Amino acid sequence: MMHTILGAGGPIANALTTELASLNQIKNIRLVSRRPVATHNPKVQWHKADLTQAAEVMLATKGSSVIYLCAGLVYDKDVWQQQWPVIAQNVINAAKENNARLIFFDNVYMYGLVNGPMLESTPYNPVSKKGEVRARVATQLMEEVKLGNLHVTIGRAADFYGAESMNSFLDSMVLAKFAKSQKAMWLGKAQTKHCFTYVPDAGKAMALLGQHPEHDNQIWHLPTAPALTGLEFLEIAASVFGTKPRYMTVNKLMLQLIGMFNKVIQGTVEMYYQYDHDYIFDSTRFEKAFNVRPTPYADGILHLSKTLFRQQ
Repeated sequence: MMHTILGAGGPIANALTTELASLNQIKNIRLVSRRPVATHNPKVQWHKADLTQAAEVMLATKGSSVIYLCAGLVYDKDVWQQQWPVIAQNVINAAKENNARLIFFDNVYMYGLVNGPMLESTPYNPVSKKGEVRARVATQLMEEVKLGNLHVTIGRAADFYGAESMNSFLDSMVLAKFAKSQKAMWLGKAQTKHCFTYVPDAGKAMALLGQHPEHDNQIWHLPTAPALTGLEFLEIAASVFGTKPRYMTVNKLMLQLIGMFNKVIQGTVEMYYQYDHDYIFDSTRFEKAFNVRPTPYADGILHLSKTLFRQQ
């Protein structure tokens, strides 16, 4: 069986690769991306492909039994609007051609602003352009399931932390700062609640979905620890790093001003609603079905302090 990871090299894809490579029953893992990905395991091979090019995707997925779509695009709504529909269709066609199961790593943008916990059954009500794109892609994938054309599973995560790329707000603006005994920056209101998915937990959960076809054709919220307030996160992180929980808040106006000179930051502005309202992600259903528990925040941050943020 060939397990193929599209969008290799990103944090979730890397965590998924580690998990799949540790499973004796999986002999062949193909990593697909535009840029080379170093492999140190004989059963893991890299294949170059641009996911927006249909022929390249078809060639890269040839012989696959399971295809994982873990692509991360530049954080720009225009790029998302142009490229995500193309990528989705290319991958759907490739999965059909190979009669492969498709597992899509997704986020929660399509839900929009939710009053209460986000569940797998939460209706789509996007309030951002990127959320509209995600809603269309998820709907397109599940329509293929309804038509009986494809076996698709969507694994959704909250904002994540523990990424080597440092493209996570919690990693770059809080943990990296506290690791140097600097003042942290908290996005939005520190009094509101938020959830963060630990990258290794997401990788393990995606691998579990890949091993259990009986749970295909549905949406799953990947294991994520319960919501805490920003102040609670800051206190836990400061305690782990042995520093004081000093911080400043970044409001929407500040983001807009910085975004005038930085397109990635500009892309965050329309998502600001996630940080000035409670953001409660519920993964109870997955935890019960697969008998797993998410890593507590204190444990995850402690591990990162010894690895990603090695204290000098």
